[in-house]
Amino acid sequence: MQRISFDKFRLQLAPLLLLAIAPAAFCQPQADAGASSPASGFQRYLAAVEQNNLDLQAQRETLTSAQAGVSIAGVRPDPQLTAGIDSKELYGLIYNNTATTAIAGLAFTLETAGKRNARIRAAESNVRLTDATVGAFRRQLFADAAGAFVEACRSTAALKRRESSLDAMRATVRANEIRFKAGDIGKLELVQSRVEADRFGADVVSARADTAAAGMVLSNFLGKPYRDILGEQINCEFGQDQLADDVDALTRRALESREDVLAAKSGMDNARDNIDLAKANRYIDPVVNVGVKNTPRIYPVMDAGGTVTNSPAEHSNTLGLTVTIPIPLSRLQNGELVQAQSALTQAQLQMRSVLLKAETDVRTSFLQYQAAAENLQSYREHVLDDAERLLEGVRLSYRKGAASLLDLLNAQRTADDIYLAYLQAQANLANAKVKLQQSAGKRPEI
Repeated sequence: MQRISFDKFRLQLAPLLLLAIAPAAFCQPQADAGASSPASGFQRYLAAVEQNNLDLQAQRETLTSAQAGVSIAGVRPDPQLTAGIDSKELYGLIYNNTATTAIAGLAFTLETAGKRNARIRAAESNVRLTDATVGAFRRQLFADAAGAFVEACRSTAALKRRESSLDAMRATVRANEIRFKAGDIGKLELVQSRVEADRFGADVVSARADTAAAGMVLSNFLGKPYRDILGEQINCEFGQDQLADDVDALTRRALESREDVLAAKSGMDNARDNIDLAKANRYIDPVVNVGVKNTPRIYPVMDAGGTVTNSPAEHSNTLGLTVTIPIPLSRLQNGELVQAQSALTQAQLQMRSVLLKAETDVRTSFLQYQAAAENLQSYREHVLDDAERLLEGVRLSYRKGAASLLDLLNAQRTADDIYLAYLQAQANLANAKVKLQQSAGKRPEI
């Protein structure tokens, strides 16, 4: 009778043992050569974020507005048209037959000191600054989206591990029910195994909630549900390519192509152009007015004796030209120049700060990436396999009656904790890789 119960117990545990000793990492490349590229899932997600993110779309509107500013900067001052009556006699009974003179004139401002070109240059540099600012926003957006993607994959893998442990515990309960009927164990051990299975079930419920929440965070970056764009399942197969190990080369790349560095450079260029514009605006602009004066013919007026009583005159048109030059009393102060120079000084200091932070960021990220890679390698080569072998040994000992249920539970929880720590190490490496790539001015690829 004990032999029969032992065989049934072994059959119950065998599938779970195979499942427990075969960990499923969440960032392993595909082995099938015909399958999609390892990083395709992550890259498709980033591409979808870049296309659909609402905040990024709003930022791009600032670039559209800045580009329109170039057209606005090229506008010349509008001419002014003047038309009306120059003189009209209001007392016709006293001054008979007085002519009404009409005038028409056109005034236009002559911009001096290359104001228009200075405005255009300032507007064009503002476009470059805005574009770099949008790029810096996109860089931070990719960092946040990559972190959310890695966390979603980690949560999914953690849920699978929790479900695997729950299945193993339920198999233990079923085997204990058989052993209890055979008289191999007591009622207390059976009840305890059921209680522990319920606790594992509660862990699964929590893990499912965490996975669902992580999936919702992915949707936030897309502006719509994840499944509407990329389907129900998250493709968590990342690439395993190694980054360059030359930190100096990464630093040089960062100082040339990082988005915040480009934004700082564009800010300095824009500040210099604004200084030129401020200097040009200090020059006065004369106003030229060209006018035509039309006086109709004045016919003679005679009294009863035939004497002319007014001053007859022929029709006449006259041309007038005036130049108005403002008196530049407002130029006695130079506040706009001080402001423009202060903005340039601020941009230069900001540039120095950004360059220093960029170099520090690259070197710090490089050290973090190396540490994360070594940590993950340690899990893969030693810790993970040892924990799984220990769990398998305790399960076999429990099956043979050489280990207690408490020993099995401790081994199961230890193996679960180690595996979850292994998943976290994978996530840490993926995040460190993204941070290093972005600190070097590269698009994230994991």
